Amino acid sequence: MTTEKLNVGIILGSTRDGRVSPQVGAWIKEIAEQRGDANYEIVDIADYQLPFLGTTDGTEPGIAAWNEKLNSLDGFVFIVQEYNHSITGALKNAIDFAREAWNNKAAGIVSYGSTGGARAAEHLRGIMGELLIADVRVHPTLSLFTDFENFTTFKPADIHHDNVNAMLDQVIAWSGALKTLR
Repeated sequence: MTTEKLNVGIILGSTRDGRVSPQVGAWIKEIAEQRGDANYEIVDIADYQLPFLGTTDGTEPGIAAWNEKLNSLDGFVFIVQEYNHSITGALKNAIDFAREAWNNKAAGIVSYGSTGGARAAEHLRGIMGELLIADVRVHPTLSLFTDFENFTTFKPADIHHDNVNAMLDQVIAWSGALKTLR
């Protein structure tokens, strides 16, 4: 059995100006790094400058870099914001630019929105099933009304800390088990 640490990407699911996903992602990473059980990193889809799927011949360097990054990871935590009862177009586009790089890996979801982002998370779960990503049960939900000051400054309630750790426990366990399939 290997003692090598797993690599988990914390994927920021929005690219718009004024987004709050970097604040949420940094908070998740801070909690995760205190655990010492894996290598955690922020993966910002905005950094890859992915074109809109179907408008490209697939040769843009961001596409290859995106797939290389995903291939280097054993599991994921998606930071998901709810837009019109679903995930962002940018996240769906990024997901669709890869296929095998997602397979046989585990993922947790941290969502936010007016209803905690629950509807977006449910849509993402269906997409993950198609891509052979095992989504874990524990799902921290953040409210724009109680966990954000003026809807822009992230101030999470203390209760979320335990949920994040429980989610990460599951992501690590499942990522380790699924690594044996790859």
